[in-house]
Amino acid sequence: MTAKVIDGKAFAAGVRAQVAEHVARLREENGLQPGLAVVLVGEDPASKVYVKNKHASTVEVGMASFEHRRDASISEAELLALIDQLNADPKVHGILVQLPLPGHLNSELVINRIDPAKDVDGFHISNVGLLGTGQKSMVPCTPLGCLMMLRDHHGKLAGLNAVVVGRSNIVGKPMAQLLLGDSCTVTIAHSRTKDLAAVCRGADILVAAVGRPEMITGDMVRPGATVIDVGINRIERDGKAKLVGDVHYESAAAVAGAITPVPGGVGPMTIACLLANTLTACCRANGLAEPEGLTA
Repeated sequence: MTAKVIDGKAFAAGVRAQVAEHVARLREENGLQPGLAVVLVGEDPASKVYVKNKHASTVEVGMASFEHRRDASISEAELLALIDQLNADPKVHGILVQLPLPGHLNSELVINRIDPAKDVDGFHISNVGLLGTGQKSMVPCTPLGCLMMLRDHHGKLAGLNAVVVGRSNIVGKPMAQLLLGDSCTVTIAHSRTKDLAAVCRGADILVAAVGRPEMITGDMVRPGATVIDVGINRIERDGKAKLVGDVHYESAAAVAGAITPVPGGVGPMTIACLLANTLTACCRANGLAEPEGLTA
């Protein structure tokens, strides 16, 4: 068996096109322009690249982009005051604080200062609670992207056995909640799960989000299963830097029915879903119907 490759790059382009279409309609019919504010503290090279890409994508779909760059020496009080300012700004519908923050800042305190309705990362404790109890929330971008691709591939997910390998607050736990919401039977596994291979082989849907390079191998995959690889790991192989996922792609692709590659799988969906969440937040703030297919 050779797995179907789920092309996240192409899928994300389709999501961005849908978002752009909705944004244009909002401006034409309602005089509204969704706005995303990104806060970057310090000079972390990877964070600077992420923020640059988010700005370009935001502008590309016709949204307003507000960048707030602050020195790493900013005090917690100053950063919280900036978030208060953005919470009160009607032109800002989504707020994202780029992580990680410098060590002297309390990330949880900062994230939970964001208005939950503008928390387009879905990290605020209120959104975590709403998602966990099956209520309307802002959904973390990466799990949302995974859910969109799974729905597209399978149609209905009800009744399927899903195994999520990884228990992080950012991916593993919300991914499990979303799959439960679509009536999957869900198991959360992790690096300490007894006989992890056997647990994984019981999955119709296997989501790898454990943060260990190529930990999930082909002998852990049920024939015909759908494998979603969330991992992004930089390793050195044959003297060269290489980007790999949490899944050993070649062996898994020989067994699975469908699989996401790394790079070009889940990664591109994260920014696409950030834009979708900003659009959703704008619609909710103005009492308008949410765009279909762009939220959980």
